[in-house]
Amino acid sequence: MRLFLTMLALSVAVVAAPACAQATAGDAAGDAGQAAQPYSEADFDRVRKFDAHVHDNVGTREFLDIAKKDGFEVLSINVDYPDFPPLADQARIAVAHRKIDPARFHFSTTFSMDDFGQWGWAEQVNAGIAKARSEGAVAVKVWKNIGMVDEDADGQRVFLDDPRFEPVWAYAEQSGLPLIAHQGEPYNCWLPLDQMTTENDRAYFSAHPEYYMYLHPEEPSYEQIMAARDRLVAFHPKMSVVGAHLASLEWSVDRMSVFLDRFPNATLDMAARMSQIQYQSVRDPQKVRDFFIKYQDRIMYATDLTHSPADPNAKAQNPPVGNDGFAAEADRVWRSDWRYLATPLSQRVDALDADVPGLALPRGVIDKIYYSNARRVFLGEGAGEGAPKQS
Repeated sequence: MRLFLTMLALSVAVVAAPACAQATAGDAAGDAGQAAQPYSEADFDRVRKFDAHVHDNVGTREFLDIAKKDGFEVLSINVDYPDFPPLADQARIAVAHRKIDPARFHFSTTFSMDDFGQWGWAEQVNAGIAKARSEGAVAVKVWKNIGMVDEDADGQRVFLDDPRFEPVWAYAEQSGLPLIAHQGEPYNCWLPLDQMTTENDRAYFSAHPEYYMYLHPEEPSYEQIMAARDRLVAFHPKMSVVGAHLASLEWSVDRMSVFLDRFPNATLDMAARMSQIQYQSVRDPQKVRDFFIKYQDRIMYATDLTHSPADPNAKAQNPPVGNDGFAAEADRVWRSDWRYLATPLSQRVDALDADVPGLALPRGVIDKIYYSNARRVFLGEGAGEGAPKQS
């Protein structure tokens, strides 16, 4: 069964909070005392930021322009996803956008699973990675089709720890390229509808039973997919591994903590999993806040914002773009997430049918999650730079 899952974007409506709840921004972001205080909403416009997981698949400057306006660097991730343009087109657009703005636009390469396991497959993949690296690629992405879709020539499901991948992992490790691993789906995908934690997941899987793993016990289990990923990470302790979408452990800060403690070479990106974090913080805000503070060096802000050519035949666009267009959607998502992570202000989260107070993380923590962690992981810069103001 073909499993091409995409999750609906979080829709939020911001509810104004009393002005007295806002923290006053200081001028010295690097000062230790200031770093312990939260930012305000106004600081969004003047602090440098990095979205570590987007998809810019359109050959226009629209994504570049809104990223510049809102003060973001971005990592655009090429992925072998059937609703996206062909891999060659994704690569061409990424290289072109990097040439336009190399300081702001970064990209990750990927590879096709076509002919997996056949003679010369790994060498061909490594040649493609080498070419992308020479053109500026800073990471390699693998998608959930490994474990959930692709089979070898004998009709056996392929998992991430398959030894036939080893030449590729070895090359990525030797080249210093992080591996961005998207394995599995949100845990809700394996739960009964009445046990799901977010309304958007409940609506999506109700409407798409073919993608709803709870209804397909013949498919690999959630834990089977996670275990294969973990075996790979354990076998390559010197390879930088980024667990995309909070390593598909988004449902539990405790499970994420175990993962990070077990694998010092692993980091997490937050792409498309904000509502699951918010679900937990509504119930235990201090626990979630403590998680971000404890692992402030291991988490990267990311959204999964996607700008792809409209395709009426596509099963889903991730995330769907509203009537105001992509730039407005990106601005809305970025500002909503900043409000939640960086300030104490509340906002209405439709996916939870609840008002969600902000975590008001200390400035020093926000500086790492929003900027310096991604610069370190993908560009090799030292830790502790913080997030300098925009010039």
